[in-house]
Amino acid sequence: MAISRALLLSAALIVLGGAAAVAQNTPHVTWHDDGTVTLKSDPEYGMEIKTTKEELGSLFGPDQKPFEGETVTVLTLDSGPKGGISGPLYMFRPIWEELTGGKLNIALTPISELYTKTFLDLRNGTGEYDAMIVGAFFYGDLIAGKYILPVDDWNKSGEYPKWDYGVMPPSVHAIYTWEGVGYGVPSDVDGQILYYRRDLLTDPQHQTAFKAEYGYDMPVPPKTAQQVRDIAKYFNGKNFDTNDPDPDSGVVLHLKVREQGLYHFTTLATSFAMTPGDKLDRTHNVYWFDPVDMKPLINSPGHVRALEFLKELASYGPPAQVSWSLGEAWDYFLRGKAVFNFSYGDVGALAQDPERSKIRGKLGSTVLPASDTYWDMEKKDFVKAEGPRQVGNNTGGSWHGVVSSLSQSPEAAYSLLALMAIKPSQKFLATIGWDGVDPGYSYQWLEPTGEAKLTDYTESSLKWDEQDVKEYLQAYYETYNAKTTLPYLRITGTQEYYDALDSNLSAAMSGSKTPQQALDDTAAAWEQITDRLGRDQQLKNYQAAIGWKGE
Repeated sequence: MAISRALLLSAALIVLGGAAAVAQNTPHVTWHDDGTVTLKSDPEYGMEIKTTKEELGSLFGPDQKPFEGETVTVLTLDSGPKGGISGPLYMFRPIWEELTGGKLNIALTPISELYTKTFLDLRNGTGEYDAMIVGAFFYGDLIAGKYILPVDDWNKSGEYPKWDYGVMPPSVHAIYTWEGVGYGVPSDVDGQILYYRRDLLTDPQHQTAFKAEYGYDMPVPPKTAQQVRDIAKYFNGKNFDTNDPDPDSGVVLHLKVREQGLYHFTTLATSFAMTPGDKLDRTHNVYWFDPVDMKPLINSPGHVRALEFLKELASYGPPAQVSWSLGEAWDYFLRGKAVFNFSYGDVGALAQDPERSKIRGKLGSTVLPASDTYWDMEKKDFVKAEGPRQVGNNTGGSWHGVVSSLSQSPEAAYSLLALMAIKPSQKFLATIGWDGVDPGYSYQWLEPTGEAKLTDYTESSLKWDEQDVKEYLQAYYETYNAKTTLPYLRITGTQEYYDALDSNLSAAMSGSKTPQQALDDTAAAWEQITDRLGRDQQLKNYQAAIGWKGE
């Protein structure tokens, strides 16, 4: 019997409608008699976590809809429903709506426009967004304008989902707070480490050839920036990727201007330009500005040497990387086309994804090696380091939620951010790879440095390689707990300072300016920004941001 196209379409719609109804009626929150609660995402996200009624807070319960009828709008960078940073909002939306009776609108904007759109809303008093997912470097402007609300009272009340600043290393805790007051609700933690091809560096043939060429054993992992350079130079142009006949690279970087290219420089320059010491004073553990008079340090001899070094290091990578964003550089590395990449925690997780990576089980991770010499600001000379050093950083956005002071539903907005910050949520988000939420809390580190078990990762949806994840988590633990660490820049006008640096770094990397000229021009631009914004006030902001207590 023949069936008409219209009848087939009608039948299909009935089936799809039935499937949609089933999906719509599937509970995202299940309350159990023993006081536990199961939170389950829509199927495409694969999240099913257990929590407790106590952990969810007293406002939440099987018959409670504390924010029924309220709508919350959250602004975030646009990576899509299954993309970094924005994806978790889509994941948690139906769970939060079922828990609270509220509705969530997700407002998306490209990363290049997130700062502008955030502050247009806040400065114009529009109040379009109840909460924003911001980078920690927004804080100088957010605090100066009193644009965001403190969260400590909500967090301590017992009414909302419970999370704890105490699980964070001090370097991470600092970027969610301002002068001891909490404003940020934890999520992503960013920092840069060195990723390397463990299989290539341990290969006996390469070991022998490298020693013959450079006169020392190839260290695994490398301990200094200079060793990274030598190894990158050794491998550059060789064909170690057997999937194609093209020559491969020693390193790959993401250097695109107006994205995150400048962060390669700021991270690398830390060990060249900062004078280590046991205290913070005018010549020790400072990086951006002189904490006494706000004069830029960005063109110090240490910074200039770091930029010269970065330019040489980049020459051992693909020429196209000067215009590559994060994803393009990551994919090149994940395809097995480069030996080194220093970047964010996403790389370690994405390397476990067989659909995107060819290097699972071959990925080494370590704290970004420091320069074997650094500029001593007190001696006004370059000094040879006494052995390899660990220098940490919190480079990047560390994207997380804040509540707008203009919100008409601040408690509802906070409850959403807090739900995503509880321990079961963050443990899950740290394992899945695509979501842009990277580890930085004690319950995400492996025992004995933390609470996590190896099976939390090896039996997750990604099924992490055991050695890969051990090195990865240890590298981040050491990075965030390093004695010397890059101070996080969080002052009024941070984006302006960054833009000036970014454009000049791009000019240096492309060859239109020398490193010295590029950083001299940056310092001159920074002076103008500081004077326009008010040097005295900027100095106070900077001192507060770095924890300056005076000499």
